[in-house]
Amino acid sequence: MKKTILLVAFCLLYLTYGNAQLLATGAGSSSYSISGATILVDNNDHAVVQKAAHFFSTDMQSVTLKQSSVINSLSSFGKTVIIIGSADKSTFIKQLVQQKKLSIASLKGKWEAYTIQTIKNPFKGIEQALVIAGSDRRGTAFGVFEVSKQIGVSPWHWWADVPVQQKQDVFISANEKITDAPKVKYRGIFINDEAPALSNWSKEKFGGFNSKFYAKVFELMLRLKSNYIWPAMWGNAFYDDDSLNIKVADEYAIVIGTSHHEPLMRAHAEWAKYGKKQKWNYDSTEAGLQEFWRGGMQRAWNEKIVSVGMRGDGDEPMSRETATALLERIVKDQRKIITNVTGKPAEQTPQLWALYKEVQDYYDKGMRVPDDVTLLLCDDNWGNIRKLPKPNEKPRKGGYGIYYHFDYVGGPRNYKWLNTNPLPRIWEQMHLAYEHHVKDIWIVNVGDIKPMELPISFFLDYAWDPAKIDATDVQTYTVNWAAQQFGTKHATTIAELLAKYAKYNSRRKPEMLDDKTYSFFYGEWEQVVNEYNDLLNLAETINNALSPEQKDAFFQLVLHPIKACANLNELYYNVALNKEAFKEKYETTNGYADKVKELYKKDSLITVEYHQLNKGKWNHMMSQTHIGYTYWQQPPFNRMPAVQYLPDSTTYKDEVTLIGRVPQAEYPATIKHNAFVERFETVSIEAAHYTNANNSKTINWKVLPDLGRTGSAVTTFPVTAAEQQSSAATPFLEYEIYTYSKDSFTIHAYFSPTLNFFNEENGLQYAISVDDEAPQIISINKEDKNSISGIWNKWVGENIIIKTSRHKLSSPGKHVIKYWMVNSGVLLQKIVADFGGMKRTYLGPPETRINN
Repeated sequence: MKKTILLVAFCLLYLTYGNAQLLATGAGSSSYSISGATILVDNNDHAVVQKAAHFFSTDMQSVTLKQSSVINSLSSFGKTVIIIGSADKSTFIKQLVQQKKLSIASLKGKWEAYTIQTIKNPFKGIEQALVIAGSDRRGTAFGVFEVSKQIGVSPWHWWADVPVQQKQDVFISANEKITDAPKVKYRGIFINDEAPALSNWSKEKFGGFNSKFYAKVFELMLRLKSNYIWPAMWGNAFYDDDSLNIKVADEYAIVIGTSHHEPLMRAHAEWAKYGKKQKWNYDSTEAGLQEFWRGGMQRAWNEKIVSVGMRGDGDEPMSRETATALLERIVKDQRKIITNVTGKPAEQTPQLWALYKEVQDYYDKGMRVPDDVTLLLCDDNWGNIRKLPKPNEKPRKGGYGIYYHFDYVGGPRNYKWLNTNPLPRIWEQMHLAYEHHVKDIWIVNVGDIKPMELPISFFLDYAWDPAKIDATDVQTYTVNWAAQQFGTKHATTIAELLAKYAKYNSRRKPEMLDDKTYSFFYGEWEQVVNEYNDLLNLAETINNALSPEQKDAFFQLVLHPIKACANLNELYYNVALNKEAFKEKYETTNGYADKVKELYKKDSLITVEYHQLNKGKWNHMMSQTHIGYTYWQQPPFNRMPAVQYLPDSTTYKDEVTLIGRVPQAEYPATIKHNAFVERFETVSIEAAHYTNANNSKTINWKVLPDLGRTGSAVTTFPVTAAEQQSSAATPFLEYEIYTYSKDSFTIHAYFSPTLNFFNEENGLQYAISVDDEAPQIISINKEDKNSISGIWNKWVGENIIIKTSRHKLSSPGKHVIKYWMVNSGVLLQKIVADFGGMKRTYLGPPETRINN
């Protein structure tokens, strides 16, 4: 019997969206089985390659229930052999290249690249081989986990209890070839704000943030094709807490960094231990700080990116008196330490300078660092990028990065309980960054890791290759992700659940919700509660249809967040009803109060249900405080909102509706399809429902599906297009409306809370007009000075920027609102024309659209 060898020489791939599929449906002339195949790996290859080989062996056995042994020499083959190796270390790959049986030209000079291909007669007596060859150690590991992913092992198999999709046999197509490499060099996560959830969980399960804990994190990262981490740092020190942490990082080939305020590989927590009670102040403690930083560099022998610069003690701003000259001197002295410790010029050690919060002000005032240092630009902690290089800006040797947030502790409110990050907004902001040449580092604050599974996957997959996922592909990505966790049968419905709960949660972070968030007008409160409960009913239906082994994962990834948030919104709705009923002395007052108590208790029971999953595997993980905030910082425990009771002796009033109907005008049957009519003295339009789109030769309007609080957004592409002057050639949208009012009225334009990322005097602008009037040019964000206070609090808290303009109609009837492009990067979500009847509303009046 002839032997078949499956050479898996690793490279970088990790089943990113859009990759070719290796699997075939069965054996044939162009496919073969790898079930039970022996795995061959060079024992002189990188540690991570050997680890990946053993992980792959376990993965294969879990899928096929057949053992796949790992060997280190060309002997004892079964029918099929899988060879895992890197291009720089594997003797097996080198031999194939020397014999011209394998070409790895596509890997030459590439970072973390890989190729997966079948070759015939690789060695004597072997008929064919599947080769997965990587350009380096991580590329190799990523290639292995790409195959794992395709055969049915989710990256979240351990971290979310996703069951393996078992098969009697696994067949590989001999005709498929995959060659790939990442577009963003460093793709990472920041474990942050880990108390009380992740910290208590890690203590219970591993004894803390030690090497056993990080081994699980690093495996997840490799499975997600991530290569870079800022470890847990609040009260923790990666290098100091466990001497094995650095060894495990090296074995898994994970690049270690420290957060934006921890220079030269030192954790903040270490200053209290080793700083000899000195002040965190370079003017008074220069020698002490240099000694401290030197020690950090001396022990960090592993692959790393070194943070430079200095912020105040404990992630606080520097003093108001801090001068850029002093900060430049600090960086200069830090680079001397890097040179002295490494014995190499500083530019040969990767470094970053994070323009976080007030540090961006220093940059804007002229502070500079050497050109080889990566400028790590930042969002505002709420997912809105603060600064980008201009399209014509001179390239930097060190390039640019982005520090992004899915989780945050700070103003205007902490948000770290559940996922509030819709994928369409992540796509839009990171697309904006990538198109402005921010390609060297993407790192995201993921808080406790759980429950951010979906946005973490998306962020890292998108960083791998932004060209593979367009705005219109985000829904398909979510369906594919759902299929990867739960199979294809319910994937479309599960994707809808995942997308909608994140969209609804992003309207107002759960920690910012209260009884005053939504309005009784337009039935807004009831609509919000019904939307959540409709999701919950659908999620429960899917849960009942799943197999028992899928239910733990479904609860974690889908059912729990929907159940918890539906309950929370209904709780605050009943608080609002209770207050209104109490004020009006309605008979329902006490019933609403009792309902609040019931829902408050239910919230804790939902948490207990999560913590009891899989014999308590995830105990503590959902213990973040989320009810009872009074300012930005969390209370130590959840606290039920206050309710009011009426005594039994109360004389009750009859309950009435809160808003009456406004008489409507009759409109002719010839009104155009997709037109909007005045109702309740308002015309409300979702931005994507324009009547006509007028593009220019180089600029086009594009709908960003599901990006918005109530619908989709519209913007112009490319996002790097220059500012436009209002003229007949300027791109504009038309919205046809019909009114029964005339004279003066107000247009409220609703925008995503995009910031003034070029720091221009007028911010990002748009123009608007009605009929033939001259367009009014309006800035959406010129008030944005530092993105951490003032009007910014309202913008991010409500996840919207609303701008107003005044207009006048000479007569009722048909009119056209024209929305004009001025700057790129402006995302319109909704337009409301108010003729005096617009009531208080959080989401804006419901759309007044006619569909003939």
